[in-house]
Amino acid sequence: MSQDVAVIVATRGRPEIVARLAARLAAQSRRPDEVVVVATEPADVGALPAGATVLYGEPGLSSQRNRGLARLGGRFAHVVFFDDDFVPSRFWLERMMATFAGRPALLSLTGEVLADGAMTQGLPWDEAERLVDDRDAAPPAAPTLREGVTPYGCNMAFRASGIAGETFDERLVLYAWQEDADFGARIARRGAVAWTNDLWGVHMGAKSGRTPGVRLGYSQIVNPLYLTAKGSLTAGYSARLMTRNLVANAVKSLRPEPFVDRRGRLKGNLIGLRDALRGRIDPERAREL
Repeated sequence: MSQDVAVIVATRGRPEIVARLAARLAAQSRRPDEVVVVATEPADVGALPAGATVLYGEPGLSSQRNRGLARLGGRFAHVVFFDDDFVPSRFWLERMMATFAGRPALLSLTGEVLADGAMTQGLPWDEAERLVDDRDAAPPAAPTLREGVTPYGCNMAFRASGIAGETFDERLVLYAWQEDADFGARIARRGAVAWTNDLWGVHMGAKSGRTPGVRLGYSQIVNPLYLTAKGSLTAGYSARLMTRNLVANAVKSLRPEPFVDRRGRLKGNLIGLRDALRGRIDPERAREL
């Protein structure tokens, strides 16, 4: 296995966006040796550049990422996961490989998100690309690396030897809320995980293809409880995470944003709390709602 790199992109319902991401990957200063797009049906993928591998299967972020990992089969030294609506720096892969090369104990990297449309109404591709290209033209003079920061799922890279035998938890269904925290916590037991501003990009936060509000709201309560019992999240962190989402959904459901189903999320939160009080901590139940 040489110093090569593969990129896995899970997608559903965003053919134009994932096609633009694939084209941007083909224009990287260090091109990926393989790009695996994991979709649910041909309508998901649009016109991809020649050479991209496309896999199809059941929807669900964890299961789709696992299909990508199975395809790679340990053939690559580095594995990168991008959300389909993440716009990476043109130098992302080159700088990622250089950072790993200089730190043999490092197993995971995540980069700086210049703007995160997941927290707002979302960003169009052209605006996201402009923000990234501006930073590409003026990168940080003194790169910073902070160890102990688990990866953010929209942009995360791993040394393949550090994740051998690990998979994403497929009990975290659909949007797989907190699957990145769970996976990152397991990798952190093996070695160093870190954030660096030497990698950057923009998360568009596209609203198409997202999990309905009730299902996501349920996962916002049940997934942290499940991961606490599993040992991936601390009880304190899970409590803060659940409280923050419950309060935000309750308050904002009075005047919900047009781009967020706050009332659906609040309903899902309450169903999750009810199940938890009854002793039912089952993240897979989100599929039933």
